[in-house]
Amino acid sequence: MMINKKVSEIMTSDVITTTPEIDVVYAFEKLMEFKISSLPVVDGDKLIGIITATDVGHNLILDKYELGTKVEEIMIKDVVTISPDDTIETAIKVMKDSNPGSGILNQLPIVEDGKLVGIISDGDIIQEVF
Repeated sequence: MMINKKVSEIMTSDVITTTPEIDVVYAFEKLMEFKISSLPVVDGDKLIGIITATDVGHNLILDKYELGTKVEEIMIKDVVTISPDDTIETAIKVMKDSNPGSGILNQLPIVEDGKLVGIISDGDIIQEVF
């Protein structure tokens, strides 16, 4: 079955990322430019956080950020990730179960030995399975 495939077979390896010292407004522009819903935050190739278009956009509209707010000040540090060897089925379960009360995660960074090696989205999974 397709859900038994490894996520490494369908993940996006060329991940669009940001760094912690980048201004939140610039990071949001990057999210909009590439039409992506989340932006992993990296230090070198090590994943250290993530920001989402929903969170950042909502807070920008409500004017909750001071001028010059950096990504590191607002990023989610406890990032839910999976391994490249995990199956699509595992990815689906993690997306469904890791965000209780806030809905389903729609993207999962893929990490190996602390390094960001890819990302998988709900769209990637749907295209593969159906």
